[in-house]
Amino acid sequence: MRPTSTQLLVWAPRLLGLAVCLFLGLFALDAFDERQNLARSLADFAIHLLPVLMLVTIVLLSWRRPWIGGIVFIAVAVLYATALARGRLDWIAVIAGPLFVVGLLFLWSWRQTADVSTR
Repeated sequence: MRPTSTQLLVWAPRLLGLAVCLFLGLFALDAFDERQNLARSLADFAIHLLPVLMLVTIVLLSWRRPWIGGIVFIAVAVLYATALARGRLDWIAVIAGPLFVVGLLFLWSWRQTADVSTR
């Protein structure tokens, strides 16, 4: 594999993982409601951001160990699709789809960098 494609493979899951976290973080903005006071809205916003913060932590843990990101992102995608978005194919495609793709990219990155390091 050429150095540029190896670098792309190493960085793609990390950057896309962070992009997915930013995308999911946008959904936390629905916590702000004009009928609620600001303190309550901020508390709801913080609670909505907890899953995103957990995923950011997984991306950071996966920086040097991409297999962790592969397993966790795929597990979260499957869990979301089976437990939370049952029957909602649009939700599964928009939320679980990118999580699953990032998980596959982490596993692919791990596999390819493991092969390069053993040569």
